Amino acid sequence: MQHDAGMLRDYLVAGVEDPRLNVQSALSRHFLARVLTGERFRALMEQEYRFAAAMNWLTGLAGRLHDAEELELILYALRRGADNAEGIEIPGFIVRVFAALPAAAGSLTIPNYLESFLSGTQMPNGQPRFHEPSLNTFRDLWKQALAEEHSFPQSSTLNPQPLSLLEPACGSANDYRFLHAYGLARLVRYTGFDLCAKNIENARALFPNVPFALGNVFEIAAPDEAYDLCVVHDLFEHLSLEGMQTAVKDVCRVTRQGLCVGFFNMDEVRDHQVHPVDEYHWNLLSMVRMRELFAECGFAARVVHIGTFLRQQVGCEQTHNPNAYTFFLRPA
Repeated sequence: MQHDAGMLRDYLVAGVEDPRLNVQSALSRHFLARVLTGERFRALMEQEYRFAAAMNWLTGLAGRLHDAEELELILYALRRGADNAEGIEIPGFIVRVFAALPAAAGSLTIPNYLESFLSGTQMPNGQPRFHEPSLNTFRDLWKQALAEEHSFPQSSTLNPQPLSLLEPACGSANDYRFLHAYGLARLVRYTGFDLCAKNIENARALFPNVPFALGNVFEIAAPDEAYDLCVVHDLFEHLSLEGMQTAVKDVCRVTRQGLCVGFFNMDEVRDHQVHPVDEYHWNLLSMVRMRELFAECGFAARVVHIGTFLRQQVGCEQTHNPNAYTFFLRPA
């Protein structure tokens, strides 16, 4: 609440947190897509991982450059299959991704977003102005892919309705904006809550007809198993260990079918490491202890370390956060 509402609206949807490029945000969207449509869009998901890795590298590089001519040099090198543009090293996975585009993902065609980004990004006064259509490539592809989706899993055969989705600590509709833009939001019954009134005011201003409410993850105002699915981003590290345990138990209490939980500060260490920051926390969580806690609450975890995932899926050795993990959780 000490921050300006405008800052709260914008700061977690830019840079490495931009949900269009953030792998953990993509994984949470894919979690929902898989529940709703099965594996029909697996090829599109795999292409999106390449997109996220490549565009994260390119936007980071463009932010360090000062001349559009340097972007042109990189494009020239990629067209020739080179991994160096007059001293600017180009990772091997970027060269491979460029060579494979355009590509097919089922009936969809993935355009060469790298070429579009490099040729369309401008540098007025030495500051990058990114080519937005390139950044929106997979937003447009997912909208197209899901446009004809009308059948979805029913939460109850006696009371047919879309699956219900809860997002604690939803911020200023930070990720919901992209569920909406990518065509997923209309296929679920979404509810979001946040402890910060300014965040909820922002979310309601953006989406007046979506149920955003003030709420506390320690005491979720819902009966047991009220929601089919739950998505949580970057929350549990900011709580005391006692509060974190209470919050995990409550999100599990209200969830029936599955959770997708993103962590930004986790490691494969024996125990949690507590780091209070004023009235806040910035804890390093133990992956093993968190998996055990969810198991105690009745959910089995499939654990994804983002850096390892990118290396295996894309051949990308770079990640902006080596402590990023995502848990996919199902009833044990």
